[in-house]
Amino acid sequence: MTTPKTQPAEIVREYGPFAGVDKVGGVTHDGERVWAATGQALMAFAPDSGEVVRRIDRAADAGTAFDGHYLYQIAEARIDKIDPASGAVVASIPAPGHGGDSGLAWAEGSLWVGEYRERRIHQIDPATGAIQRTIQSDRFVTGVTWVDGELWHGTWEGDASDIRRIDPGSGAVLEQLQMPDGVNVSGLESDGADLFYAGGGGTGKVRAVRRPKRATA
Repeated sequence: MTTPKTQPAEIVREYGPFAGVDKVGGVTHDGERVWAATGQALMAFAPDSGEVVRRIDRAADAGTAFDGHYLYQIAEARIDKIDPASGAVVASIPAPGHGGDSGLAWAEGSLWVGEYRERRIHQIDPATGAIQRTIQSDRFVTGVTWVDGELWHGTWEGDASDIRRIDPGSGAVLEQLQMPDGVNVSGLESDGADLFYAGGGGTGKVRAVRRPKRATA
């Protein structure tokens, strides 16, 4: 078994806590804004200023994703597809964990759902919710994100969290970014460049974490 590369997470910025927000679950990025699930609403803020620029009053319990047009939001035992312009729910599908779900990501036409206590990630059909495949983890799974063909997810057990890159076929851990003690990861999303945005659970914060650079040939 290959030993994963492990290093401390480099937290480059903290956002929040935000007014009226006592927890952050899922996090996503729409190319301009960061969206955070805050329980009773989806909140968007500008990453440059940290200013809240949009709020959608919809149940937002856990993972959040964006497919380029629509937001997807875990709300208890379902996943809502939301028009970000109007805030309307345009479709809903069952969540694979039936209420035990955490992270959510969009990649290549599929949704990827973290099932927290079962320590697994499901690839599902965004139209029906049908499970297409499952990846097993050895830690409680929180946020999930894909970037540059790499699958990353957050973990949270006790007061320990990390952000880890895994083999999407085997689930083997390839790389770990260890968060400081007591700094936990709820949601996770890449900005498509060199940052991850990580939800901070009950702190009501979102943290920007540096994504490790890849060696170029």
